[in-house]
Amino acid sequence: MKFRYHKLLLDRPSSFFGYSILKPIIPIKIVAGKEEIEYAALIDSGADFCILDAEIGEYLGLNIKDGSRIEFGGIQERGGAEAFLHKVTLNIGGWDYKVEVGFSYDIAKQGFGILGQKGFFDIFIVKFDYLKEEIELKPRDG
Repeated sequence: MKFRYHKLLLDRPSSFFGYSILKPIIPIKIVAGKEEIEYAALIDSGADFCILDAEIGEYLGLNIKDGSRIEFGGIQERGGAEAFLHKVTLNIGGWDYKVEVGFSYDIAKQGFGILGQKGFFDIFIVKFDYLKEEIELKPRDG
């Protein structure tokens, strides 16, 4: 399945980027029980696992802190962010995948969900073609 890169318009032109930045953001649907929500998620090969805003999990009826707690960090020196793992279904390109994702209160509210190594890259072979502004996902066999 193929997706287009998402074009984020900048508030003001940049001498480096111009008027916009391309991001590998794709539409997904998250399902837990009878609840579901559509969401935008950034494909991030540097993320160890999938991370979504805790408010999304609350909307889906999950008791976030009942999940298994895991700490995570990023490129910043400060660590100690936490997520709580829950089993959900991610619908990507019309196909359902049962995965475990982390829901966190420690991520930016205006950000995007993160599709990382566990729960995404272990399911798909991912091809980024920045110049064609295209992302191709191929489900792994088995």
